[in-house]
Amino acid sequence: MTMTDPLGDMITRIRNAQLRGKGKVVTPASKLRGWVLDVLAEEGFIRGYARVEYPGGKSDFEIELKYNEGAPVIQMIERVSTPGRRVYSSVKTMPTVHNGLGISILSTPKGIMSDVAAREQNVGGEVLCRVF
Repeated sequence: MTMTDPLGDMITRIRNAQLRGKGKVVTPASKLRGWVLDVLAEEGFIRGYARVEYPGGKSDFEIELKYNEGAPVIQMIERVSTPGRRVYSSVKTMPTVHNGLGISILSTPKGIMSDVAAREQNVGGEVLCRVF
């Protein structure tokens, strides 16, 4: 059976692993997931990630989660735009997450980026998720 929301699955895996205090989490690899993980790493929400290749062409991402004095750095991560309900935002209507302490990750014509980068480049797009 195919997965209908791969990005939502990755977000849920990250959330569950952080709630359990895990150091790493593994999720199937894809381009979209890699781009979202790039943004999370740039913004300092995760330590990093590595692509693990398996025989037969399958590959996974091994994500290193980040903690600050035992508390998870990601306090809240949620999917905004889902396959059944797409959410788009222009630069003017782009909401801030917790008064700028968090980020929104957007899919724009210029690639996957945070809301801060989208405002700098004056571009809107689909709001994939919010992280705080």
